[in-house]
Amino acid sequence: MQIEQENAERIIFAPAKINLYLNILERYKTGYHSIDSLVVFCDIGDEIKIEPSEDFQLKLTGPFSRYLLDKTDNLNLVTRAATSYADIAQKPLDFKITLTKNLPVAAGLGGGSSDAAATICGLRQIWQLPENEEYLGALLLNLGADVPVCMRCEPSHISNKGQVINLAPPMPEIPVVLVNPLKPCPTQDVFTRFKGPFKESTLETLPDSFDTIYDLVAFIKKQDNDLYEPATQLVPEIKNIVSALSLQNGCLISRMSGSGASVFALFENEESAQNAQKHISEENPDWWVKQGWINRVERY
Repeated sequence: MQIEQENAERIIFAPAKINLYLNILERYKTGYHSIDSLVVFCDIGDEIKIEPSEDFQLKLTGPFSRYLLDKTDNLNLVTRAATSYADIAQKPLDFKITLTKNLPVAAGLGGGSSDAAATICGLRQIWQLPENEEYLGALLLNLGADVPVCMRCEPSHISNKGQVINLAPPMPEIPVVLVNPLKPCPTQDVFTRFKGPFKESTLETLPDSFDTIYDLVAFIKKQDNDLYEPATQLVPEIKNIVSALSLQNGCLISRMSGSGASVFALFENEESAQNAQKHISEENPDWWVKQGWINRVERY
């Protein structure tokens, strides 16, 4: 996440999180699941702006802000992140926060989690608090399983409920196309439909590095997204998107991200990705289609 400072303002980019694969290892008695996933971040995302105000305000803008208008209270992750951090750090929350919502909601791209992490990042900078406060880990996890890895904002292998994070092997920047059918795919509903089988962790099988995009794709193809079938029961269009991306010239792999309904495709080069974005947008005007780069996001 990149931060700009001017007149005590902070503008923080909140990137989309992409699950290159997602294995389910077990189901806990609490109903939560242990996962195994390789995640990356891309230069497509939301934006958080923090500026001084007499009291706390949250403003929503952007193409998908209307889907959050009924969540401007503590149900909104940005508000929860700001108020929780202010309480535990014992700091006044005299700021106006503007969330520019560019990512679809309930899309499997970690948008809300990335927004929460960006909010905490900006407030931490303003309050000049250290990155390693003991309470920060528990605060992030309490906001959501994806928030800790979104706070790190770098390629990572995650396991357990998301709180066990290991740095991923080095990998190149990769052209990517993201597509969403603009139909929500609630995470809880998807996990509820998952019935197994369970997998083994891939942590020990990760190589020392992915020297080329082809090395990475070869490894990903050995894995899966265990939530794909449950998600397509809720949003059948996901299968159409995977197929449409797979048929594009230069596409190396097409998979659903997270719990859906967004699908990503990795491409050999930027030209192929741009052409795919253009073709799919023209053929499916009702879909959200964006082209960008994986691993072209600075750590914040």
